[in-house]
Amino acid sequence: MSRGHVWVLGATGQIGRAAVRALAADGWEVTAASRGGGRDATWDAGVRAVALDRDEEGALGRALGDGCDVLVDMVAFDGAHARQLTGLSGRIGSAVVISSCSVYADERGRSFDTQAEPDGFPRLPVPVPESWATVAPGDATYATRKALLERELSAAGDVLPVTLLRAGAVHGPYCRTPRELYFVKRLLDGRRRRVLAYGGRSRFHPLHVANAAELIRLAAARPGARVLNAADPEAPEVAKIASAIDAVFGREGETVPVEGPPPAAHVGDSPWSGARPVVLDMAAAGEQLGYRPVTGYAESLPETVEWLAGELAGRDWREAFPKMLRNYGQGLFDYAAEDAWLAAYDRGRR
Repeated sequence: MSRGHVWVLGATGQIGRAAVRALAADGWEVTAASRGGGRDATWDAGVRAVALDRDEEGALGRALGDGCDVLVDMVAFDGAHARQLTGLSGRIGSAVVISSCSVYADERGRSFDTQAEPDGFPRLPVPVPESWATVAPGDATYATRKALLERELSAAGDVLPVTLLRAGAVHGPYCRTPRELYFVKRLLDGRRRRVLAYGGRSRFHPLHVANAAELIRLAAARPGARVLNAADPEAPEVAKIASAIDAVFGREGETVPVEGPPPAAHVGDSPWSGARPVVLDMAAAGEQLGYRPVTGYAESLPETVEWLAGELAGRDWREAFPKMLRNYGQGLFDYAAEDAWLAAYDRGRR
C-alpha cells in the first residue's frame, strides 16, 4: 500500500537521486522533477520523471495539479521560492526543504560570508545546535538567501509544515563541488605529499547523500514545522580525510601540516580547511525523527573515489568540474607553487 504521493524537485541532483531512491523503497509514489526530466538508472521503474522549471511563472502549480502529500525541495534558495511553496500550501500536505549550515553566525557576527576577511572565520560552538544564531536574512549572499528561505517557511508553519534540513558539506557521487577532488586528483597525478594549513586539524562536518536521503525519508513520514541539522555521524579532521582516501587507493601519502593559515598562495588551502571547526549537533534529528546514519565518512569513500576517478578519466578537472573551478579557482592544483614551498620547507629542515 502506498504511503502517498511525494514530489521531489531537483531530483537528478546529488541529493535528489538518493532521495528518490529512498522514498520509492519506503513505499511512496514518487514524481521526480528536474529541468531536464531525466531519471537515474537505479530508480524503481514506478518513479515518474517529469521536466519542470520551477522558476517559470506558474509552472510548479500547473505541474502539481491536485497536489501531493509531501513536496521535497532540493533547489529552494530564497524568499521567492519560500513564497512559491507557501502559495501552494492548499495543495501540499507538508514539505522537506534543504537548507545549509552556512546560515550560522558566531557571537561577533562572523560567518562563512566573512571567512576571507582577517580573522573572519566564525567561532562556533562544538557542536552547533539548531538554536544557534544565524546570519540576517536577505538577498545578498547564498547564506543570507538561505536564512530568508528559512524565516519565511518557518513563519508559515501553520499552513504548511516544513522540515528544514541544514546540510553540512555534502559528499558522494554526482557532487558538482567534490572536496575529495583535492586529494583524489593529487594521487591520480602521482603526488605523494600534500600540505595542509591549520595543522591538518580542520573539521567541516560532512553529509553523505545516503544520510541526507535517510533524513528526508524520515521527515516525509513525520510531517512537522522544524529546523534540523543534517550531517554524518562524525566530522573527521582534514588530515584523516586525506589518509582515508590514501587507504582507498592502497597508498601511503605524507601530510605536511602547517600551523596557522596557508603559508603561501595556493599552498595548503584545501576545500576542507578552515581556521576553526564546524561541527553540527545531530541530537535533535535523532530525537524528533529517529534518525540513525546509514553510512559513515570512511565507509562511503570507495564509491565516491571510484566516481571521481571515472569523471576525471581523459578529462581536465576544469572540464569535469566547472563549478569547482568557479568556487575555488585555478590555484586548487597549483603544483608549481606547492613544490616551491615544499623545497624551501625541506631546505629549512636540513
